[in-house]
Amino acid sequence: MNRLLRGELLKTRTTRSIHAFVAGGVAYTVLNVVIIALASGRLDEVAEKEEALSGLPVLLMLWGLVGAAGEYRHRTAAPAALVARRDRGALLLARIGTYALTGLLIGALLVAVSVALALPLLADHPGADLTPGEVTSVAAGNLAAFVLSAIMGAAVGAMVRSPVVGVVVVLLVNFAVLPLIAGVAESTANYTPFGAAAVLVRSTHHTTLSPGAAALVLSAWAIVLVVAAVAGERRRDLA
Repeated sequence: MNRLLRGELLKTRTTRSIHAFVAGGVAYTVLNVVIIALASGRLDEVAEKEEALSGLPVLLMLWGLVGAAGEYRHRTAAPAALVARRDRGALLLARIGTYALTGLLIGALLVAVSVALALPLLADHPGADLTPGEVTSVAAGNLAAFVLSAIMGAAVGAMVRSPVVGVVVVLLVNFAVLPLIAGVAESTANYTPFGAAAVLVRSTHHTTLSPGAAALVLSAWAIVLVVAAVAGERRRDLA
């Protein structure tokens, strides 16, 4: 398995798309901090200040999805399976593990940027400053959401095998379908992968779902999708 992980990691870190996702993540992080900390008026509640540190988990989901689905689009999945001489499910698990690792690394960079930029700006707002424990909790929630989202994205990418279809579906669900669900029953939306991720990164604070519960919900979704992806990989043709 270590050899499979090393091989998948080598492919992942040498793709040009990783630079685009990192740049996009940093740009969003900076924009989110600036808008919330400087253009949202007075922030005197802890939840409002935590929102300035929130990330965009769907970006890491797209990172995993595009990368995993691209293996089939560019027809590199079959050669990889032949060279590895291992069960296709094991190869997919290694690939998903690679996106989990890169999601952690990218997420750590984005969290560092948000904390370094947001804390000085939030210090000018009234009310109590964020404590080290609160900052650590938000940072950990962001990292967990980033990693789990990358895992889910890779699993979905392996199932749909089309980067374009996968990206379109994810964006439609996140930005169109989920707001409709939340408008009718917000508590239900919180139990979707996107809703739970939003709670975990603190981009929404009008919810009865705690960050810990959101982490469990997101983990459950990740497990279900990975199991489904591995099972499908073993049954379907690679070509």
